[in-house]
Amino acid sequence: MGHELHEDPDVPNYGKYNSGIILKTGMVIAVEPMLTAGKRYVAILDDDWTIVTEDGSPAAHYEHTVAIRDDGYEILTGE
Repeated sequence: MGHELHEDPDVPNYGKYNSGIILKTGMVIAVEPMLTAGKRYVAILDDDWTIVTEDGSPAAHYEHTVAIRDDGYEILTGE
């Protein structure tokens, strides 16, 4: 993996089908979806780290680390 908490390339959890970067063998990415009970709009607090829903609805955020391999992918985090 890398040496910093967040490194390029940035792979957003949203976008248009068939657009964005192409994942290549050797890349390791963090998949970090945020599920909200309300609307999809979020805000980042003044600490530049904390993300909250704009409508105050509950949300859950989790992460999996995925390695891109020649034969597909491997999920590196626990089940």
